[in-house]
Amino acid sequence: MASISNSALLQQSRFSTLYKQHCRNSAASFLHRSGHLTSRPNHLEFSPLSKRRVLSGPIDFSGKSCNSLGLNEILNRHGSPEFYTTRAAAADADADGHAIEISNGFAAPKSFAERFPALVTGFFFFTWYFLNVIFNILNKKVYNYFPYPYFVSVVHLLVGVVYCMVSWAVGLPKRAPIDKELLGVLTPVAFCHALGHVMSNVSFAAVAVSFTHTIKALEPFFNAAASQFVLGHQIPLSLWLSLAPVVIGVSMASMTELSFNWTGFVSAMISNIAFTYRSIYSKKAMTGMDSTNVYAYISIIALLFCLPPAIFIEGPQLMQHGFRDAIAKVGLHKFLSDLFWIGMFYHLYNQVATNTLERVAPLTHAVGNVLKRVFVIGFSIVVFGNKISTQTGIGTGIAIAGVAMYSLIKANIEEQKQKAAQTHA
Repeated sequence: MASISNSALLQQSRFSTLYKQHCRNSAASFLHRSGHLTSRPNHLEFSPLSKRRVLSGPIDFSGKSCNSLGLNEILNRHGSPEFYTTRAAAADADADGHAIEISNGFAAPKSFAERFPALVTGFFFFTWYFLNVIFNILNKKVYNYFPYPYFVSVVHLLVGVVYCMVSWAVGLPKRAPIDKELLGVLTPVAFCHALGHVMSNVSFAAVAVSFTHTIKALEPFFNAAASQFVLGHQIPLSLWLSLAPVVIGVSMASMTELSFNWTGFVSAMISNIAFTYRSIYSKKAMTGMDSTNVYAYISIIALLFCLPPAIFIEGPQLMQHGFRDAIAKVGLHKFLSDLFWIGMFYHLYNQVATNTLERVAPLTHAVGNVLKRVFVIGFSIVVFGNKISTQTGIGTGIAIAGVAMYSLIKANIEEQKQKAAQTHA
């Protein structure tokens, strides 16, 4: 019985030795395949990793995957050696299928904007529309009791400039330096911006908001004419044909517009011409500066252009009775708060429009711009209860449809040009 017992113990000892050796071999094989190294200096380095791989903090190597290989027994007997992971910047996926970032051994989920770009872009469009509609409605309400568009235009830009100064002061964004050369490039853009802005406000004060936006639908026509006859660019026939409904629609709407007057009509047309030349000079003024800083500098320069006409044209009237009459109608607090908020909404909607343009393709932005005009016209009619004739409504619809066709055709042409340039590059 003793010999049998000793023999059984001997066989058990050999089996235990073989099993433990198998566990060690399995652990070594696992570490070899996983690309992990032991940190003990007296071991030889058999890892196939490149010398350029960077090793960082230790991780505890225990769990179900270790149990299947017998690693837990080895770790418990010999102490827990330190295993290291390489730093990775590659994207992985978590259990829910969301992309995560692996860095320094920690899994960091991607930001909300990176995971849902379409939702964020939709939010930008909604914010752009919302701010634009609120600005147009509040702006017209101010003109109903304070009809001084030159002064109000100055307030628009002044509030925006103060906003930019505060943003620069807190470093959101950091102010980009400007030199004489860049100042000379941005000055023509700012002058056209100031002229277009003031003339738009003169039209808003004189006629219905919906009619001003209908006239401003002619801006693509002036853009095409300037590109063809000023810059010498060949405009395709399809673009010219798409502009025919715009001209016809605006003409129909103007003939029967109940709020029509020549001051509102001519000032809106001048605004179209000014913004057309602003686009031309903007293309010549392409710089490496970010759009937020560029718009801030343009606003500052445009404010300086708007001050003289506001002082000389409306200054005497404002000092005699303009301010007094407005305060008597609505009160000082409402008067000041209205001026502040129309300036804030004006700056924010222009800034959001610029940021939205950077996020989307030209085609998407073109469609969004057309829809924005439709929203503004529709909401202004509802809020102010403007009565429009049937012919005016049909003409406005035809003009908007023409702008949509023009925008889609032009955006497709621009995308084809970009693809061709990338192919040749």
